[in-house]
Amino acid sequence: MDAITLIAGQTMPYDRRWAVTSGASRYQGGWDECHAFMIGTRNPALAAMTATLDEESQTVHLQHPALPDISIQPDDPQSAAAFITWVTPLTPPGRAAPQAIVTAGQRGMTDTKYPSVSIMNTASHAAVADQLGKPLEPERWRGNIWLDGLPPWAEWDWIGRDIRIGAVTLRIQERIARCAHTAASPETGLRDADTLGALRDGWTHTDFGVYAAVMTGGRIALGDELEVL
Repeated sequence: MDAITLIAGQTMPYDRRWAVTSGASRYQGGWDECHAFMIGTRNPALAAMTATLDEESQTVHLQHPALPDISIQPDDPQSAAAFITWVTPLTPPGRAAPQAIVTAGQRGMTDTKYPSVSIMNTASHAAVADQLGKPLEPERWRGNIWLDGLPPWAEWDWIGRDIRIGAVTLRIQERIARCAHTAASPETGLRDADTLGALRDGWTHTDFGVYAAVMTGGRIALGDELEVL
């Protein structure tokens, strides 16, 4: 996106606004951990799904290389049922099938117990690609905000500190622990890169990116400068 408005105490608008439960889900409503839902760690083919939102009509346009395109309105029961039928063929044998679309509203189903925004460093991404010895798509990390022009892993030094981008102040809370979802190609949905192995071999951890909380809301846009406070 060229620009977006962030709100204090909230996620990036529409980030993980909807989630998909499975027949084995223990979901009880509201926010829940990612393991309550269909996720790429267990269903790598999901990595190749792309989505475009028409905010005015609340319509999500979905594409996957193994499926026909589909457009749905996730809050409409009939439309949600059509999505479940559409996505079911991506379920690996032996895994619980998708069941329903659920939402926690603006809260978003972030991987943190607090509403968070994920921040990535392009230099850190390039370092992982170099460790792998092959190009790597940035989409594997599913970052909300990408920063350029920094040294690799500079973001580790900001834990517990505030940064300002445009009109927005964010507090850097913690590193992002990564899972096998990052091994799957966002183009094919096949696992073709040992991202976790590269992180372990190169830096003795499997973290990439940082989680931040929005402290002061406002507009953020491409080209805004970063200031560490």
